[in-house]
Amino acid sequence: MNAPFAVSRRGFLVAGAVAGGGLWLGLAPDAEAAAAAPAALNHWVRIAPDNAITIVSQNPEIGQGIKTSIPMLVAEELDVDWSQVTIEQALADAKTYGRQVAGGSMATTLQYDSMRRVGAGARAMLVAAAAAGWGVDAATLTTGSGMVRHAASGRSASYGSLAEAAAKLPAPDMKTLALKNPKDFRIIGKPATGVDNRKVVTGAPLFGIDVTLPGMKIAVLHKCPVIGGKVASADLAGVKAQKGVSDAFVVAPVGDLYALAGGVAIIADSFWAANKARDALKVTWDEGAGTGQSTPGFVAEAARLAGQKGQQTIFEAGDPAGAMAGAAKRVKARYEYPFLAHSPLEPMNCTARVTGSKVEIWAPTQNPEPGRKAVAETLGVAESDITIHMMRCGGGFGRRLTNEYMVEAAWIARAAGVPVKLVWSREDDMTHGNLRPAGFHHLEAGLDDKGNVTAWTNHFVSFGNNGQFSRAAGLDATQFPARFVPNFRAEASLLPLVTPTNFMRAPANNAFGFVMQGFIDELAHASGMDPVAFRLQLLGPSRLVGEVGKRDSYDAGRARGVLQTAAKMAGWGRKLPARSGLGIAFHFSHLGYFANVIEVSVAASGDVKVHKVWVAGDVGRQIVNPSGAINQVVGSVIDALGGTMGLAITLKNGVIEQSNFGDYPLPRMTDAPPVEVSFVLSDNDPTGMGEPAYPAVPPALANAIFAATGVRLRTMPIDTALLKA
Repeated sequence: MNAPFAVSRRGFLVAGAVAGGGLWLGLAPDAEAAAAAPAALNHWVRIAPDNAITIVSQNPEIGQGIKTSIPMLVAEELDVDWSQVTIEQALADAKTYGRQVAGGSMATTLQYDSMRRVGAGARAMLVAAAAAGWGVDAATLTTGSGMVRHAASGRSASYGSLAEAAAKLPAPDMKTLALKNPKDFRIIGKPATGVDNRKVVTGAPLFGIDVTLPGMKIAVLHKCPVIGGKVASADLAGVKAQKGVSDAFVVAPVGDLYALAGGVAIIADSFWAANKARDALKVTWDEGAGTGQSTPGFVAEAARLAGQKGQQTIFEAGDPAGAMAGAAKRVKARYEYPFLAHSPLEPMNCTARVTGSKVEIWAPTQNPEPGRKAVAETLGVAESDITIHMMRCGGGFGRRLTNEYMVEAAWIARAAGVPVKLVWSREDDMTHGNLRPAGFHHLEAGLDDKGNVTAWTNHFVSFGNNGQFSRAAGLDATQFPARFVPNFRAEASLLPLVTPTNFMRAPANNAFGFVMQGFIDELAHASGMDPVAFRLQLLGPSRLVGEVGKRDSYDAGRARGVLQTAAKMAGWGRKLPARSGLGIAFHFSHLGYFANVIEVSVAASGDVKVHKVWVAGDVGRQIVNPSGAINQVVGSVIDALGGTMGLAITLKNGVIEQSNFGDYPLPRMTDAPPVEVSFVLSDNDPTGMGEPAYPAVPPALANAIFAATGVRLRTMPIDTALLKA
């Protein structure tokens, strides 16, 4: 079973008393920390004398439901009712909590076992305290609903009444704890609403943008339209004269494009006043190196590079050239996809207060520790002098893995001498975010006379500098169907890029699924085989490809399982009306196997209507919170459909052309089709849900459109003008 830390670092529990009596329980990183731990008052589990039970959630909550599902693991083994528990968001504190990241769909993967053991350890200590007090064998005691009971004598005691005595006992060794049999689960596997749902819908101040501090001002940072540019000159006096403005000053860039950007900071009484002043700002920019870059230029250069040998080899097996030459049939195709913005509904924001060398930050961040480090380096303070309150994020999708807004807020707060809430406008967020990289794939495959893929080559044109891929722009050597085709070559060439890129939901796979599964569908039709049968043949027999325990190992049996399940759910092969079709695709990413079938109809005008989506997913033997899991899958489907059907970020002279939802239209409620979800349980450790359901959606949609019209779409977003009857 995976654990969040090696046993040598997190191999035992530590316990102490809370103020006023009671028990707190945590995980100690080493012996010295264990000795010092009782001084702490806020770690993982707190049980007060009145039986109030608090579980601390360590991970950032960005809408993925982790603030609910991970505490469910603790509560299950603690043997309390879910209704008895209050969930509290942890501070950012890697020394206490370890990995505090919302990214990579890793929380369940890393914490399923260890958080259950935290709950089981607390239960064991409470039982031991009751046994000692009553003079009975601990084995004769039972627990439930926050109570310890001794059936033979009829005695019972609440956890709260036992907590102080339990806090004085040595914590048990985590490795020796007996965990519940899944058949006895009362919380894990049962649908639970999000612990913050009521607060979210009633407008309670949970999000970063809700923070208010005494004496706080609002700040905006007006940046060069060309990313990477800086201020040449600015009329600061004119801005300071604007109503409601208290200060304005030039911010010089520090570090790379993921740190402190250059611009003009405006400090005002309100966001309205700050933005009105920004509209009146007269500024001249030094635009820098990015001004010559544009989307048409990238497309043209990618086409030129396609006819050349790749600049670097990513993966090669067998003799691709020889096998291609001897193939019974050869198929070529060019696939491309655009830059995308993450576009979370809550724009970037951060509140900061700087007092001497002490910095306090309230940030909706997916990854606080790199932000702490960046703030410390930029301000020249110690990391230990920075306190970070992790606020709920109004969406993230990878955008909040970087923390430039945190650095900006801290720098501006110190310069202004007052607490500030830095708020990015929607336009700031769209034009100065970190983009999902665009990419171009030039594919060729060879088939034998039985439809077997004997050769596959891919010249991938991506983005990077000095031979290194830009962030999130690389192609993994094990990307399917690598290792499943005997003669295989993937190579890459890089286009220089100034604009910063970053990981977006199902990083890289969100585009590679479209490319690989779209081309596989082409090969199925070229071979004359049914698309499901062709994919099963390509996967081959159930087996593990790769090394046991490695993240990139590929379980062909699990892939076959979700593919066959999705096909069965959708009634694959049934007859449909004219200009209607079913498309199928599958993908493995973030340790999850997912397959989708999509049913569409295409009007004579070319308009595409998605009637229904069927999803089958395998993320192991246990779904912690079915309600949250289904929400994540449905959200992934809608997110992916929106990206495939209408979203693109384009650059002109280094400037992002899209600025708001008017020219970057996210899907609306009316665009959301019915989505049916089925989980295929397998005897594997539970893994994450936020990302792996996305990648198979774009190709399933394109494949369904082909089935309906005979038109193969190889570019995202899809061009419905090509589909007119």
